[in-house]
Amino acid sequence: MAVHYGSDSVAAEETLRSMTGVGHIAVGGDIGDPESAAEVLRAADDALGGIDILINNAAVAPADDVRHRVDEASFEQWQAAWRRIVDVDLLGAANLTFLVARRLIDRGAPGFVVNVGSRGAYRGEPEFPAYGAAKAGLHAFGQSMAVALAPHGIVVTTIAPGFVSTERQSAKLEGAAGEDLRAQSPFGRVGTPEEVAAAVLFLSSPAATWSSGGVLDFNGASYLRS
Repeated sequence: MAVHYGSDSVAAEETLRSMTGVGHIAVGGDIGDPESAAEVLRAADDALGGIDILINNAAVAPADDVRHRVDEASFEQWQAAWRRIVDVDLLGAANLTFLVARRLIDRGAPGFVVNVGSRGAYRGEPEFPAYGAAKAGLHAFGQSMAVALAPHGIVVTTIAPGFVSTERQSAKLEGAAGEDLRAQSPFGRVGTPEEVAAAVLFLSSPAATWSSGGVLDFNGASYLRS
């Protein structure tokens, strides 16, 4: 397995140490840059002898440094946030999907692509509109690829998580906003990384073939689409 990281090589190495088996590698690079994305894919493909499963999980997530509420941000901040988020969250995933899909097609091999979207694609992200738009685009992109790649035996699905208790979100959960975040779900809690990982594992397995083109809402009933 290849673990991609944008800049935090230490975290990537920690992830590798937590994995069972051998032959795992870490590959760094900014997938928001097309040339860098191609190099990340080439390095992983060469090291592993071929890629069969792609998980498009890299993202510029909502954070203070990319906040761009339309009634608060300057035009320069607005442009910078849109470009950075769309480049990684949508175009980066699209470019990696293209590169993996073409390799699978050339090999005549089946494969799986799982896109990690967000409930923000549906409920709106007023402080981070580029994030909501990029994730909505990712959902639609996944459905287009599901149709285009099915004749080649390549399954494409998307998962749309709600709030997840990652290390990045620990401060919010432990702070004043924690109670409100947990109350968004009738289960009275937020999702866990382990739950997301289990769902992604299923979607990247042959048992999920007939789910191709689907978008799995994964938010503990905190947001329901009509």
